[in-house]
Amino acid sequence: MVMKRFTLPKACLLRKKGEFDRVYRQGRRLHGKGFSLIFAANAMEYNRLGISVQKKTGRAVDRNRIKRIIREAFRLHREVFPDRKDIVLTVRPGFSLRSPADILAAITGLMQKFEQVG
Repeated sequence: MVMKRFTLPKACLLRKKGEFDRVYRQGRRLHGKGFSLIFAANAMEYNRLGISVQKKTGRAVDRNRIKRIIREAFRLHREVFPDRKDIVLTVRPGFSLRSPADILAAITGLMQKFEQVG
């Protein structure tokens, strides 16, 4: 028995420069500690995630680990992220969240603030 519910298909990831650029141009920004969440509406039935980590954040090994942890949090808890949106999570130097639970807590807190404000 295959549990497809827990997979993250490549269709759920932003991969092309044009997709990122559209979100940067049209998106709404929320700022957290060491990261920003930018999201824009898409025409699909699901949300998609893009991750941008600055080189100043650290070595390639560290940047890739951050990206893996963020993808894992997205894969397991898609309901926390806005529906039918393209989401870009940009990581700045000083990003200290090193587990999916930490990242999820930070994003959840940010989304709750957003829902209260607007």
